This record gives sequence, structure tokens and C-alpha cells, in this order.
Amino acid sequence: MSERMRVGYRGTGPGAITPDGCAVDLYLRLPVWDEPDIIERAAPPAARILELGSGVGRVTHPLVERGFTVTAVDESPQMLERVSGARTVHSPIEELELDERFDVVVLGSFLVHAGDPRVAHGLLRTCRRHVTDTGCVLIQREAADRHDNLPQERPLADGLIRIVSSDPAGPGVRSVHAEYVFPDAHWTQTFLSRPLTPEAFERALAEADLAVDTYLTDDRTWVRAVPA
Repeated sequence: MSERMRVGYRGTGPGAITPDGCAVDLYLRLPVWDEPDIIERAAPPAARILELGSGVGRVTHPLVERGFTVTAVDESPQMLERVSGARTVHSPIEELELDERFDVVVLGSFLVHAGDPRVAHGLLRTCRRHVTDTGCVLIQREAADRHDNLPQERPLADGLIRIVSSDPAGPGVRSVHAEYVFPDAHWTQTFLSRPLTPEAFERALAEADLAVDTYLTDDRTWVRAVPA
């Protein structure tokens, strides 16, 4: 993501902060939720996985432990320094050009909702460029109520995540402010999100030569897409 496109992204708190506002030390504390389970159910056994936006390896490490061969991509070298057991590639996702294709490409962390539609399109084109013709792309979408009834809180073992606000920041774009509160540390992150209706999401996939194969979760936040 270019410097110009990072306008509207910022973060505060101890330790290194990436240009899009993510705190490395915070991501080291976040638990593993159900992402590895969802990916494992949707992927062929022992698949070669390209994980886009791996961060510190919160999802990477469980996938490696389950027998997958993972290539972890992130534009933050500080994040990638914490990844072990997987090949790492330092690159903006939308600019990635590997001379190989993968059984599964994973685009998690709601990245498909990038505030700039050019970035979102670039992310999906990267997915298509790197998936085999018989492979699949696993995409995490925002829940339908993600921007409603705020603030919302999600407890952690020794802290909480609070989505404080989601305010209009341009046509179709929201500015989201989040807090991460622990007894010994406090981080904030502000980022842009472009909510997508199911129809808009499927149009974006089609523009990248992808199509929905199936929704993997009851709340339709995880999607398996295939080459169109």
C-alpha cells in the first residue's frame, strides 16, 4: 500500500507500529481464533498455502503445525521477523509477483475491505494470479453488523478488543477506531474500511476473474472462491 493510500491509517502504543497502524507487540498477544480450523476444512490435505497479510504468524504457525506448507507474505519486516516454520516474503500484497502458483491462497483479516477500491482490486488480482486453476482462494469478510451498535467489545484472556466507532470518511468508506486494552498496555488503531454488500463483493470477485464457490461459515464471513 503506497504512502498516499495509507492516509487515514494510524496506530498508537508500545513497540513498533506498521505504516497501516498495526502494532507488532499487540499481534503477538492476540489469540488464535477459529481461522486455522476454517482453513483446514476448506483446503486439501498438505496443501501449499499462500497466506497474504500473515503478520506475526498468528495463523501461519497453526497451519504449519497441521502439515501445510505455508508461504507468508507481509509488507512489514518487523512482523515477518516473528514468523517461524514458513517461507516469508516481504512485499505489499497488491504488488506481489511470485513465479509460482498455490493450491490455496488466503486473504484474511478483512483485507478485502480496504478503503481504497484500487487496493482491494489489487489484492484480489494477486489472489487470482497466484492460485492454480484448480485451487481456491479463502477470503475473510466483515460481519454484516460490524459497523453497527458500537461500541462493541470482545474479551481476551487478559484484556479486551473494543471497536469504538465507525464514522463516514468518504463515499462508501468508514473510518474505524479500535482499542486493545490489557492490564499493562494499551494500543489504538484507526483504519479505513469499505463495507461491501454481497452483490458488491461478488462483482469485485468477478472483476478479478474469481467467483464464489461456497460460504464456509453460517455468518458468511469466510468465503471459498475459485477461478472463474
